[in-house]
Amino acid sequence: MSVETPEVQVRVTAVLQKLVGGQKTVSANGSTVRAILEDLDNRYPGFKGQMFGEDQKLHRFVNVYLNDEDIRYTGGPETPVKKGDTIDILPALAGGC
Repeated sequence: MSVETPEVQVRVTAVLQKLVGGQKTVSANGSTVRAILEDLDNRYPGFKGQMFGEDQKLHRFVNVYLNDEDIRYTGGPETPVKKGDTIDILPALAGGC
């Protein structure tokens, strides 16, 4: 018996929309945030490169939220996902004068 991986909705910003054919939301399968991003990279080559450095850590300037919670505080890329979850990928914003 195979274990089914959940389908998750991933909302992406304009920069990543160019990689996914202009879509604002794409579906992906996986049991963790990292697996979801790898699934997207398999379908949209270059996607993972926009997210991770050579050290396989998320870029500092990328914020990833699972159901409105920053994954930096929930287990990082290894955070588990379940069917119906939503992932938002946003650029980090900096401000100042």
